[in-house]
Amino acid sequence: MAKLLIVDDELDVREFARNFFRKRGIDVSIASAGREALDLVDREIPDLILLDIRMGEMSGVDVLRELRHRHNLVKVVMVSGIEEDQVVQETTALGALGFIHKPLVLEELEKVVLREFGVQS
Repeated sequence: MAKLLIVDDELDVREFARNFFRKRGIDVSIASAGREALDLVDREIPDLILLDIRMGEMSGVDVLRELRHRHNLVKVVMVSGIEEDQVVQETTALGALGFIHKPLVLEELEKVVLREFGVQS
């Protein structure tokens, strides 16, 4: 079963996305902060991470940078309500596969995740 980790400091976003993908047969874990996400990745090594950029203690960019040291091959898609060119360039250089913009659009979210899992939507 495909494993997805959703990292977002907004409870409603985490719960909404978790429920959406569980109904599609995907094993979903959630984290509300960067350190929690890194601990989960160390234990579970998900197939794909949806990673919010703006979080409290540690930004998504910092989490991605640390992931590249720990688990370089983990697939990551960034999630953000804003798009700053510098952040896009930096996360792309760190191997992020792309961006999903908030507010989340279910069709876009599903298409990106299923594509990364190798499933046709």
